[in-house]
Amino acid sequence: MADYSKEDFLHLFKKLGAYLSDKILNTQDIRSVWAIAGLAVAVIFTWRLFRTPTVPQRRQPKRQPHAPSTSGVNSSQTDSTLFPPGVTSTSEDSRAQTAIDDFFQPIKPTLGQIVRQRLSDGRKVTCRLLGVILEENTPEELQVKQATVKSSVLDALLEITKFCDLYLMETVLDDESEKNVLMALENAGIFTSSGLVKDKVLFCSTDIGRTSFVRQLEPDWHIDSSREIVTQLSRFIKYQLYVSAIKTERIASNVFSSSSLEQFFNV
Repeated sequence: MADYSKEDFLHLFKKLGAYLSDKILNTQDIRSVWAIAGLAVAVIFTWRLFRTPTVPQRRQPKRQPHAPSTSGVNSSQTDSTLFPPGVTSTSEDSRAQTAIDDFFQPIKPTLGQIVRQRLSDGRKVTCRLLGVILEENTPEELQVKQATVKSSVLDALLEITKFCDLYLMETVLDDESEKNVLMALENAGIFTSSGLVKDKVLFCSTDIGRTSFVRQLEPDWHIDSSREIVTQLSRFIKYQLYVSAIKTERIASNVFSSSSLEQFFNV
């Protein structure tokens, strides 16, 4: 990395001040902004001071006068000759901007942080299986084939179970369908890699029963792929996520929509 001179320091300080004034113009206490700027510059140049070894300058021999160059500009001219006072070179601007960009590079949040933020730190979540956790979309499909857990949803589901009391539920038509669902969840490792237990996977025979489950549990969030159930619960549940591949008008102010559970968390 290149060394920075006093001129670089002053130029970077001006660029940093302009950047902060532009980005945080609505900050109430402008003195706090300049305090942050000064601290940032001090940290950057203190680090570079201790990182860059001091090289003793050699005494330069006297130069013999050169004949006038026919090109109009001597190749040995310095930047101070080429650029008048108050005007900086493009390379200096580039180095200063790079230092600022590196310092203010945003830190990408983890999936766990995104999940907590999107769920507004809700502590209890109820979630339908069909169309959300499972590839299948109807109870009839569970009767004719083995249930399949979406691999794309596992990471988000795991993060939810880390800080939420999660209940999964579904409407099934027979006991065999119930067994298929439990086996699919077990084969996907949901019971071993997360805090979810089989007792928190609930089954009923009608959609009315699923609605009753949600109201009794009183979750902070309910996730469902049935528009009808989400509409019925909008008056009773604080927040809901309606999962549907088809974009529709918003059901209520406390109901969010997404094409999938993982897409809601930008997975």
